[in-house]
Amino acid sequence: MPRVIVDQNKCIGCGTCIKVCPAGVYKIVQGKAHVVNPDACLVCRACITHCPVNAITLGPREYEPIRRLYE
Repeated sequence: MPRVIVDQNKCIGCGTCIKVCPAGVYKIVQGKAHVVNPDACLVCRACITHCPVNAITLGPREYEPIRRLYE
């Protein structure tokens, strides 16, 4: 699953991501948006689309080790 990343240098703490996120992924901490519930992300990209300063991006997928079926 891709992970959501908030660029803290760009974030202005407007709270738009919190308002548009249907999964409750974000919280404002010390005046900036932070990802507090990454596993709930639906990858709907609403936060990316609505962020007025383009502070939110999707990072690379994090893969869990997969056991080989045939060893």
